[in-house]
Amino acid sequence: MGRAKGKHLKSKSTNKKIRGRVLVICFRIISIVIVAICIGYIAMWLKEAKHNDEILEAVQDAKVTQVIDNKTTVVSVDFEKLKNTNSETVGWIKVNNTKVDYPVVQTSNNDYYLKHSFDKSYNSLGWIFMDYRIKRDGTDKNMTIYGHNSKNDAMFGSLKDILKEEWYSNSDNLNVTYIDENGTHTYKVFSIYQIKKETYYTTTYFSSDDEFKNFIDTLKGRSIVDFGVDVGTEDQILTLSTCADNNNYRIVLHAKKI
Repeated sequence: MGRAKGKHLKSKSTNKKIRGRVLVICFRIISIVIVAICIGYIAMWLKEAKHNDEILEAVQDAKVTQVIDNKTTVVSVDFEKLKNTNSETVGWIKVNNTKVDYPVVQTSNNDYYLKHSFDKSYNSLGWIFMDYRIKRDGTDKNMTIYGHNSKNDAMFGSLKDILKEEWYSNSDNLNVTYIDENGTHTYKVFSIYQIKKETYYTTTYFSSDDEFKNFIDTLKGRSIVDFGVDVGTEDQILTLSTCADNNNYRIVLHAKKI
């Protein structure tokens, strides 16, 4: 009787050891799979980032620049050359002392270029694109342009720098350049802020001047600094938007056309 009980206890102990080893092996296999998946995602992201860098480098010769007062200024863009790569090219945006210096595209929705590059290949970093509701006929009161907040500061990743005092205290940075086929346009920054995810600031249609004035007052009231720029109902606004904090917030810049 005692021997049988001893064998039973020994068998239970052996089974526990076997189960323990199996669990350890399963844990190691799962860990290896997770690491492999993470490495795969990182490799894919690096590949996509490199592809976008190569595209941007390839289209730089479409941009004509001049050095004025020791500063490089974009003066014109060869849109015919850009449209040979992407027929949906509508402009070029440059924000001083950031890495924002890109051709802008526009399609029939605000989803496509979240996951596609300038050459329309799939790319999780996307490209810089204009809100599909913008008519571009000179009547738009609020022209919104979007871009991902990429970890390598590509696209609108460096737009977070606008919230730093060293950026917004430099008057040279407060003139944003936007070029389209009608010419070069300068926009004066009047509001910068970070806000929880919303769509109000991307409003494109206003039924009255009073509604637009309330909109302007709201945007100015949100700014982390008072730029002292007068914005009226006759003005046109440029809005730049990117995500922050795992897509829970938005970093926003508003500027009026001058």
